[in-house]
Amino acid sequence: LQKNKKNTHFNLMENDAYDRIGDEPPNYEETSFSEHRAVRLSVVSAFGHDTLDRVPNINFYRNAGSVSGNRAVRPSLQELHDVFQKNGRISVTNTVEDREGSDGTPSDDVESVIPLDNKDGAVRFGWIKGVLVRCMLNIWGVMLFIRLSWVFGQAGWGLGIVVIALSCVVTTVTGLSMSAICTNGVVRGGGAYYLISRSLGPEFGGSIGLIFAFANAVAVAMYVVGFAETVVDLLKENDAIMIDELNDIRIIGCISVVLLLGISVAGMEWEAKAQIGLLIILLVAIANVFVGTGIPASTDKKSKGFFSYDVKIFMENLPPDFRDGETFFSVFAIFFPAATGILAGANISGDLKDPQDALPKGTLLAILITGVTYLGIALCVSATVVRDATGNINDTIATGMDILVPFCNGTNIAACEQGWNFSSCDVNSCKFGSMNNFQVMTMVSGFGPLITAGTFSATLSSALASLVSAPKVFQALCKDNIYTALKFFAKGHGKNNEPIRGYVLTFIIAVAFIIIADLNVIAPIISNFFLASYALINFSCFHASYAKSPGWRPAYRYYNMWLSLFGAVLCCGVMFVINWWAALLTYAIEIFLYVYVTVKKPNVNWGSSTQAVTFVSAVNNALSLTGVEDHVKNFRPQCIVLTGAPKNRPALLDLAHCFTKNYGLCLTCEVSNLSEWDAVLTSNAYYASGLGRLKPNILMMGFKKDWRTADTAGVQSYVGVLHDAFEFEYGTVVLRMNQGLDISHIIKAQEEMEREAQEQKDLEKEELAEENKGKSIFRKSRNLSTQGLTSRGTRSRLTLLLPYILTTRKKFKDCKMRIFIAGQPGRAEQDRHEMKSLLEKFRIKYADIHVIDDITQNPNSNSWKMFEDMIEPFRLHEGSKSTTLAEALRKDNPWKISDAELDTFEEKTNLQVRLNELLQENSRAANLIIVSMPIARLGSVSDHLYMAWLDILTKNLPPTVLIRGNHKSVLTFYS
Repeated sequence: LQKNKKNTHFNLMENDAYDRIGDEPPNYEETSFSEHRAVRLSVVSAFGHDTLDRVPNINFYRNAGSVSGNRAVRPSLQELHDVFQKNGRISVTNTVEDREGSDGTPSDDVESVIPLDNKDGAVRFGWIKGVLVRCMLNIWGVMLFIRLSWVFGQAGWGLGIVVIALSCVVTTVTGLSMSAICTNGVVRGGGAYYLISRSLGPEFGGSIGLIFAFANAVAVAMYVVGFAETVVDLLKENDAIMIDELNDIRIIGCISVVLLLGISVAGMEWEAKAQIGLLIILLVAIANVFVGTGIPASTDKKSKGFFSYDVKIFMENLPPDFRDGETFFSVFAIFFPAATGILAGANISGDLKDPQDALPKGTLLAILITGVTYLGIALCVSATVVRDATGNINDTIATGMDILVPFCNGTNIAACEQGWNFSSCDVNSCKFGSMNNFQVMTMVSGFGPLITAGTFSATLSSALASLVSAPKVFQALCKDNIYTALKFFAKGHGKNNEPIRGYVLTFIIAVAFIIIADLNVIAPIISNFFLASYALINFSCFHASYAKSPGWRPAYRYYNMWLSLFGAVLCCGVMFVINWWAALLTYAIEIFLYVYVTVKKPNVNWGSSTQAVTFVSAVNNALSLTGVEDHVKNFRPQCIVLTGAPKNRPALLDLAHCFTKNYGLCLTCEVSNLSEWDAVLTSNAYYASGLGRLKPNILMMGFKKDWRTADTAGVQSYVGVLHDAFEFEYGTVVLRMNQGLDISHIIKAQEEMEREAQEQKDLEKEELAEENKGKSIFRKSRNLSTQGLTSRGTRSRLTLLLPYILTTRKKFKDCKMRIFIAGQPGRAEQDRHEMKSLLEKFRIKYADIHVIDDITQNPNSNSWKMFEDMIEPFRLHEGSKSTTLAEALRKDNPWKISDAELDTFEEKTNLQVRLNELLQENSRAANLIIVSMPIARLGSVSDHLYMAWLDILTKNLPPTVLIRGNHKSVLTFYS
């Protein structure tokens, strides 16, 4: 293949299409394949002849119906190969019944069941209302108005910026990783649990799912306690304390969470309306803070530590002033829950219209907006509020310079120079200032009651979001039935499948932590749980990228596997510096749950990156064994179980012989006997046809260029191999290159290298023997490793997947992929749009899509003459002879092409010639052409006619690959 250049490209031709709006197709009779299944009629394709083939269509990759309903299916390879009768009558199934009760239960295609959007009137949100608003409200939580000034008072605005920056780094990297994962296919409900479980498998997902749901439940308590603190401060100002401050927080908190539970149970629509109202209040409150810092301070506000913008106050607040045993990381632990709202949108992923588009856009924009807001408010407060103030309007001093000098030498120099003496705060505790008053924002603002309303809005909106998130995540976990004892909580109610039972459980957990009634105690508890979740999200992105699975094709491109790994390590590190024993406890719980799920072995298969890495490791280890010499100490008995092929079917041993020739022996198991042998073989045994799961699913071979001069047996053997591959449902790849595929010179060079290496090895042994003569015979000897040429096959069954895999390799990474499909005149744009939508669902990049609507035109005379000359030596020409002579010719030469056969397949023959003309016209400069391979109908198409089709289709072209998948899905748009 040519070296890749910026202007190089692939050409992909789909050699199968059908008319979705054409004339009514004729009826065909049923065959044995139609038993107990609905009949699908053949259709008149865009190529002008009846065919069962289908271009890739979205309905073949997902269930377009309900949980239990009809799913559109493609004809199987066996149906295409065998069902065709010589009279042209064909019938295969059009739909297949999905298994009843598949909700939450595994199946062969576990991700195929998905309900239609809004099928049952369920509420679905866009990226603004469903993600951006929800994330901003959750991030602008209790910390914004109640603890932000305290954080910057303790850490100073120098380290305070580091606190916010570190939080934003963690959340941004996690947001990028989450964006990559959630755009790697359709995302369902379950938020972080769904992302992690579908990426790393049920063991990791099941363990973190419980932790994450619990963390959200505790977060409800944290936000409600923050709300209750604000209410209690108002009661204290008005001398209206009910019992005492601590118990009042508990009472108000419990009443609040009951009201929030009522809103949540009412449904997502009511909850979303409440969120919008709270957002408006919150935005007004935030604006009120910025306006208030610019208003000249009154005497009362000055006594409480608030002054207008002052450079000296700003610089005095630069260094940290940690008190009461606080440190940078303890302060960070209290602030970090403010950043944990980034998964608020992901947690209701099942209620979004388009999670793939909404989650990256809404989450990352929310991180940016809220990060700038936190930083802006904190810096404004740092430039206007001193750390300590008495609140006594009489603590003033004269403002003359001579008088100020004796007083202004303590810790409150900036306030002193403003004419206020707060030196008593060095001896006694003061109630005001950024270090002492949690309601600084109310004092700073232009209109205090708005900040109180904003605090209520921030805390209640965050509590409401967490109260919705925890049951949704927990319900998704329970639906997967990973923990069978929790299946009770999987049941939903109403059109949105609301987890009422999960709401009640979350309510109980929240009330239990509200009883603590101390925000600074609750916040660090959930910090570690959220960090553990973020760490696994980042690790999931890294692991999926590292596995290099063909299924890892995120539409979101702005991520990096090493950045994700850094994010995972950073989250783990921050967990330990915040609270090492809490981090150990978190990991102990996670490991316990991981081991539990591993031992229980839930019956699910989500195609995780863990499976991909296991496969890659197995292949690499198997390949590495080729360079390991046998040794008596490592001998292991390995039994090969032989079974015979049925007498009425050509053994696949012939196919193996085509590969191995004289280089080895390949034995196969008859497919129908495998279930019987499963009961006989032990768990450590494997079949001769493959090593466990490392069984071939692709037959790749070169094109037989000498078919016109080869003997009949050689052509029959070659086509017979293809028939065997079709019958065993192997994907089939035929490569044609002008320079051919002769690698005898490579084999000869390899043999020469091995011979020289052996000679060198023998020589060193002789020298070593001479050197060690008379010495210990137990001395170690050196082994010279032998280098060999290896090749790695590509595991692909679909015409769309192979070019994508090639573009992930260095040689082809800059190549562009152009896609050609057959279409009907007058509907080119619709066909192009359908293919574009499909490719976007599969996250496959392409340069252009060309719809060919004149493919049914007859080929030109020169091309047709070339084909006729090609098949002339193999024609029977019985039409021009008498009936008796014609029958004798057919009997003596059954392998020749009859006139009747040419008439039957006239349209399909024209198609192959016409396709070659189109490829010549559009793809002469391509590096590689990939085109769907026509199938030779068993018993209907003669070997030489089929070879002529393949020859004329690929003649005088750049390197061309003919592909016929086994009609089993190798692409999915599910995460």
